[in-house]
Amino acid sequence: MKQSTRLSKVRKGVYILPNLFTTASMFCGFFSIIRSINALNRPEAHFSDAAWAIIIAEFFDGIDGRIARLTKTTSRFGIEYDSLSDLLSFGVAPAILMYVWGLKPYGRLGWLAAFLYFVCGALRLARYNTNTSSAAKRYFQGLPIPCAAGMIAITIILHEYWGGYGNTSHLYLIICAYILAFLMVSQIEYRSFKDLKFTTRESFSALIFIVLLLIVVALEPEIMLFLIGISYVVFFPLRSLYIKLRKPKSEGISDKNPAENL
Repeated sequence: MKQSTRLSKVRKGVYILPNLFTTASMFCGFFSIIRSINALNRPEAHFSDAAWAIIIAEFFDGIDGRIARLTKTTSRFGIEYDSLSDLLSFGVAPAILMYVWGLKPYGRLGWLAAFLYFVCGALRLARYNTNTSSAAKRYFQGLPIPCAAGMIAITIILHEYWGGYGNTSHLYLIICAYILAFLMVSQIEYRSFKDLKFTTRESFSALIFIVLLLIVVALEPEIMLFLIGISYVVFFPLRSLYIKLRKPKSEGISDKNPAENL
């Protein structure tokens, strides 16, 4: 009797575990918003804390789903809770951060660019929640919103790493917001890596690759994270374009004698 009660408590605890990581991701997103607001009226304000909070939120967001799958505690509640967390941490927080950091001087054009990013991120999440096809396991339809948020965050981090400040006009950020918004709602397929299994013999080579990648990132995290992020964002649109160009053009083949077409 005591053993069955103990097992039930373990199941409840395992069920709570992935949602705790989701809550941690949400906390980082909310912290980013607070840091952005606090730096709003400060000259030469640094926004790296708000940007790093978004990067850390991505880490927690990537863990919660994998823990839920490994412990077989995936639930509808967890899926909906994760979507709400993503909308806050990777939709609202980056939109506020980019507006306060570099779009505020552009007035209406600036906040509309931030809103476009936010609404396209919300549409991206809604489409992902309704997409139940098996292809969604290997590929995302459109740029994932955490990756879009990460690009905004790491761009700001890199800019401040090179001695720049926020609260000034940054025209390229408007272009970046429009491009990321388009990629999120596009039909371009982005690799999800959710089908990778870490319990096979081949995982040893994958482990070595991950360790080497961590070492490279640790050397210059601001630069290396930006290069990794921009490579992921750019590679798959180019791959999609390459596939389309390689497809033979569908030309109507006439059933008549070729001599009749001369």
